[in-house]
Amino acid sequence: MSQPTIDLVARLLLNLAPWRNAATWRIAFSGGLDSTVLLHLLASLATRHSLPPLGAIHVHHGLQSAADAWPAHCRSVCEAVGVPLEVVNVQVLPGASVERAARDARYAAFCAALHSNEVLLTAQHRDDQAETLLFRLLRGAGVRGLAAMPRQRPLGQGHLLRPLLDVSRAELEGYATQHGLSWNEDPSNADLRYARNYLRQRVFPVLAEQWPQGSQTLARSAGHMAEAQGLLEELAQLDLAQASTPCAFDWLGLRSLALAPLQALSPARQRNALSHWLASMTPLPDSDHWSGWESLRDADSDARPIWRLAAGELHRAGGRVWWLSDHWLRPVAGIVPWPDPTIALYLPGNGSLAFSGTAPPGPLCIRYRQGGEVMELSGRGHRDLKRLLNERAVPAFIRSRWPLLFRGEQLLAVANLPGLDSATDGSWQLNWAPGGQDRGLS
Repeated sequence: MSQPTIDLVARLLLNLAPWRNAATWRIAFSGGLDSTVLLHLLASLATRHSLPPLGAIHVHHGLQSAADAWPAHCRSVCEAVGVPLEVVNVQVLPGASVERAARDARYAAFCAALHSNEVLLTAQHRDDQAETLLFRLLRGAGVRGLAAMPRQRPLGQGHLLRPLLDVSRAELEGYATQHGLSWNEDPSNADLRYARNYLRQRVFPVLAEQWPQGSQTLARSAGHMAEAQGLLEELAQLDLAQASTPCAFDWLGLRSLALAPLQALSPARQRNALSHWLASMTPLPDSDHWSGWESLRDADSDARPIWRLAAGELHRAGGRVWWLSDHWLRPVAGIVPWPDPTIALYLPGNGSLAFSGTAPPGPLCIRYRQGGEVMELSGRGHRDLKRLLNERAVPAFIRSRWPLLFRGEQLLAVANLPGLDSATDGSWQLNWAPGGQDRGLS
């Protein structure tokens, strides 16, 4: 075995050392050069070292006729090295970017295949990292984007690991040649309409003439950006801790932040904290769209500003900013009869209701605000519902879906609001469970 191969094996073992106790190592196996070398390396190492059980997964996108032969090729390669293979067929949804849609379908398959404490190993290398950095730089990415591909991250129930990010494509080619490996060539890699192919075939060869170590230094810069992003995330966590104060409406299951601690930060720290907070819930806005945050932040106290983002909306109410998506943005309306109040009532798209104590006599039903509702309170007479909701600081954005208990035309109770949700003698109380929590993207 030549010295370069020994170095490659040693680096791979070192990069995989923290993951030796994983339940399984799953190799993302396309059948191309990079994943073929990774599969061969791991299968060889498994004969000399105590490693977790190996498995491979091939995702068939069905986008080109040439790819129809790849699953059979992958099976023969895996059989030759004694690694079991799972082939997953996916449907790539149509969209503006075929590359993006194929990647989404592929990673959805990986995510579904991974079980607890399993690791998915992918074969992206140093040249891929350099391409990713330059591609994102040309798109105007910030520090998060310029950190390029992380070495490891959670994926599904397990983790994704890229153990070859410090290895060049030339080293992988050398290994494949030395060991007589064969692999599939993807015809789409020659299509210069794809930005990455253009960078790889037209831009990087020219850069290499002047800067032979260009890919290595670009990949190193991505590492610096990743470190900087880590520091920004630590700062965001400190700032968000100041804004993550409890709220009287936490039981709604909505994510919210106190506004005042955010306003006390510099604009850059505000954007950093909010980016960290929003990242798990929605694709982040580009630079031009951050004006929406400024409008929401600086609106008058009696205004109802909304910042619309890709996967939901940020609202402001009660000195807080609130994230709404999914069913919280779908309106509810109509009348829901409650024929048997001894049984919990399901509200379409709005959770469920139940009585504690002895329910009042009927017939009962649930309605939603139309405006002009009046409620009779002991010792206070008839009071306008809008004023009662104002007294209890109910956020404006949630009022239209708040369950109101009626008997005929009489408003008996407003769920979950002390003083409005129960009988004057305490014989019953109306309890609302709004349903699934609004957590945005997984």
